[in-house]
Amino acid sequence: MRAARTVPVVVVALVGGMLAASCGTGGGAGEIGRDPAGRAATGIEQLRAEVVGTLPHDPKAFTQGLEMTEGGTLYESTGVVGQSSVRAGPLDGFPAVRTELARPLFGEGITVMGPTLWQITWRNGLAVERDARTLAELRRVPYGDEGWGLCHQRHRDRLVTSNGSSRLTFRVPRTLAKTGEVAVTAGGRPVSRLNELECVGDLVYANVWPSDRIVRIDGNTGTVTGEIDAAGLLTPQEAARADVLNGIAALPGTRQFLLTGKWWPKMFRVAFVPR
Repeated sequence: MRAARTVPVVVVALVGGMLAASCGTGGGAGEIGRDPAGRAATGIEQLRAEVVGTLPHDPKAFTQGLEMTEGGTLYESTGVVGQSSVRAGPLDGFPAVRTELARPLFGEGITVMGPTLWQITWRNGLAVERDARTLAELRRVPYGDEGWGLCHQRHRDRLVTSNGSSRLTFRVPRTLAKTGEVAVTAGGRPVSRLNELECVGDLVYANVWPSDRIVRIDGNTGTVTGEIDAAGLLTPQEAARADVLNGIAALPGTRQFLLTGKWWPKMFRVAFVPR
């Protein structure tokens, strides 16, 4: 991810608005018209994040990755050199386990695979494998790319990573060796700055940095099939002290998601509904 993340949210919102006006919300398909079902003229489903409930979130957490397991454990990765960490605990409580990353590591995306957890780093060229229960470090693996987002497609037994570009990369779960990649496009146009990822079956949800936009991607083709507007979750007062959206976690057994962001005081339980 890019280092300039302490830009005030007001400025980020302004820049995001300018980009949307000039290039169709950051390189995707702009809302050139929608049918009654909420699909843009490009056939991309237009959705919004409808809040179902709120949960507390550490306002000092510079969130980089979020994942909920079927066993009910919420994992979170945070960034910034000297402040990077991994936390794990119940959805409705404080983290029960936490571990810090030593300097100069800058923590990024995470994903859980059974008894282990992978955490990638931003520009350190390393991925860290951890015990999913204790978060103890098991080993470090050379990564060879800039690390942004990470998720696991269990049915295909592959990892999916982002590096801030318009491409998703597929990797071997044990070694993180690259096996392929796909270009992400919306209406035939590349969608760049793909950030935090969440895998749900063949779909990959990605937030587009530094906006409140989430894209739903067909992981096999790279085609964007849906765009989610997650703007307005924080009050103006909360947003003034926070940074950008950067946490997406599917809630197992439901069609709902958790959303949060860097230095956000809350997590939001949401459903993606037509707009």
